[in-house]
Parts: sequence; C-alpha cells; structure tokens
Amino acid sequence: MLSKNQIKLISSLQQKKHRFANQLFFAEGVKVIQELVKSNFELEHLYTTNEDFTDVTSNKRSVISENELNKISALSTPNTCLAVFKIPLESKIIESGLVVALDSIRDPGNLGTILRLCDWFGIQQLICSKETVDIYNPKVVQATMGSIARVNVNYVDLDTFITKTKLPVFGTFMDSENIYKTTLPQEGIIVMGNEANGISENIEKLITKRLTIPRFGDLQITESLNVATATAIILSEFRRQN
Repeated sequence: MLSKNQIKLISSLQQKKHRFANQLFFAEGVKVIQELVKSNFELEHLYTTNEDFTDVTSNKRSVISENELNKISALSTPNTCLAVFKIPLESKIIESGLVVALDSIRDPGNLGTILRLCDWFGIQQLICSKETVDIYNPKVVQATMGSIARVNVNYVDLDTFITKTKLPVFGTFMDSENIYKTTLPQEGIIVMGNEANGISENIEKLITKRLTIPRFGDLQITESLNVATATAIILSEFRRQN
C-alpha cells in the first residue's frame, strides 16, 4: 500500500524543481521501464499492478492497486507500472562524429522523438540549450520509449559550446543549400531550432553551413516542417551519404 508521503513525492516529480531537488524522475509503461532497469540508470523503486518484473529485487518492487497507480500516474490512462529512478550525473560530452544540438526545443513530445531518432541513427551525443525542455519531464521520458538510456544528453550554454567547437556547424533554414545536393561530412554539429522561431539569431551567426529541406509540393506554401520530422530527414541524409 502506498503511503501519503510516497504519493506526494512521486506526484511532485511531475515538476522540474522537485525532480532536481530530490534528484529523482519517474517512467511509466513496461517497455520504457524494462529498458531503464537494464541500463545504467539506478532504480529507486518500482510500483506495478501485476506480479511482473520478477528480476527486480523485492525490496525495490511493490505491487499496488490500479486505484493507487491512478494517484501517482501522469497519464490520463495509466499503464500497469511506474518506476522511480535516480537522476544520474551528466557524462562528459562526446564531441566527435555527428552531434545533434537543440536550440530551445519546448515540446516534450518533440524532444522525446528526437532522442529516439538519435538512438535509431546511431547519434551518441545530444546537446540541449538550457532553455530546452527537461529530458526527465515524464512526457519526454515516455516519448523516448527507452532511448533515453542509450543517448548521452548534456545541457549547456549553446552559444559557448558552438563557439568553442572545432566541428563544422550545420543549421536548417527555409532558403539555403539543398541538403540533397550537398556533400555532407561524417562529423559535425546539427543544430535544430525552436518550434515557433527556428534557430535563434545569436546561434544563427555561428552556423558554418546552412541547409534546407526542399519542398516538392506544387503549391509550395507549407511554412515549415515539424522539428522532429526535419531532424529525421536530416539525419537520414547524413547517414545515407556516409
């Protein structure tokens, strides 16, 4: 049975300030939790409505009722399990190969999807500006479907990081060089901009190679692509060429 203090603590982790005050976050759903349990993330406690996860020691696993799960879940339709994990220390930035950098991405679903794309295309390092949504936001964790365990994520002052890097810096804009007609290298930083405003002016000044994904529709009036969709196209073309 869940205590009031447990319910209060887990519910509070929906807010960033409480996640970082307690250095904890939670994940929901069998697949996501399985991925995190077998990763380097340290499990604090697992709550499940089924007699599953038998590989988790009994002192870190509690069988609870559906009603109790409803009280701690962030989902409108709760899954069958929720697990609390410790937030790890950030690892050293991997500044080689292809690196994806996010300039003020605000939507949790977009961040989670981009992290999954990094995992799919073998991108080891994701750099986030400090204005980007928190990677441990429950909606982000859910959207990663476990890929959060396999991609190194760091939050930095993006201006400073790009200024100091020795890698070429790519950015996407509406009217630039056609990505399909450009020779792309094996290494570089790919900057993706904010959903509403794109790449910010101060970061734009640091871009060394401007790219565009051409529109093929007859009317040519679609304003932009979703940032996660654009990331998928760009990563696919970089990998196709290399």
